Amino acid sequence: IIDTPGAYPGIGAEERGQAWAIAENLACLSQLNVPTIALILSEGGSGGALALALTDEVWMCENATYSILSPEGFASILYKDASLAPEVAKVMKLTSFELLDYHLIDRIIPETPDGLHSNPKITYTYLRKELYDVFKALQGLSNEERLHKRYQKYRLMGEFKEGDTSCRK
Repeated sequence: IIDTPGAYPGIGAEERGQAWAIAENLACLSQLNVPTIALILSEGGSGGALALALTDEVWMCENATYSILSPEGFASILYKDASLAPEVAKVMKLTSFELLDYHLIDRIIPETPDGLHSNPKITYTYLRKELYDVFKALQGLSNEERLHKRYQKYRLMGEFKEGDTSCRK
């Protein structure tokens, strides 16, 4: 379960090995011999969130966001003005529906109109069945097949598919 606005992007974090920890996590998850599913619950806004989501499937709650860094961080880096976060958030394409369209996530978990927190039991009931079905299917694969599919998923992510002009992947 991923729910983090992200680590502070300062020099101190880098001096304490933040990049190394993310890289180590990516290497570990890429070779894990068990089925894995990441669920972005609310906010996944960092390299750490991306590192935790190198899984067989990535699911997002309907109202969650997911990106390499926060809109405030993006605006600060690009424009030196964090107050531009609302504008850059639109450019970042960080909503569940946008990321599903870009094939960067595998599934959207529906929420009630008032959000997950208003009635979490509905979401948990839905998740229980979906998780069972997907884990059962993933367990039906050999370790080699599952690892190969996981590798292919992330190896091919970001590449254009022939004839695909709908979006930039």
